[in-house]
Amino acid sequence: MVIDTRKIDEMARQLAENLPEGLQHLRSDMERNFRESLQAALGRLDVVTREGFDAQAEVLGRARARLEALEARLAELEEQNRDQ
Repeated sequence: MVIDTRKIDEMARQLAENLPEGLQHLRSDMERNFRESLQAALGRLDVVTREGFDAQAEVLGRARARLEALEARLAELEEQNRDQ
């Protein structure tokens, strides 16, 4: 998974900006810590890219259509076998 570091930087900046007044002197350190924590947490997630998900959904759709066609064909053959 590719993580957009600009979004992580923006989230870290927003978190640091919302620190209470008494902690504003720690803002740059906290922003760096937030950024590192966000990157680490997001890096551990077991996710796929949108492209990977879409590709697998397409494969699944084709497999489902093929299964339905095979089930219909099997039903036809079973019906023919009963008629004989």
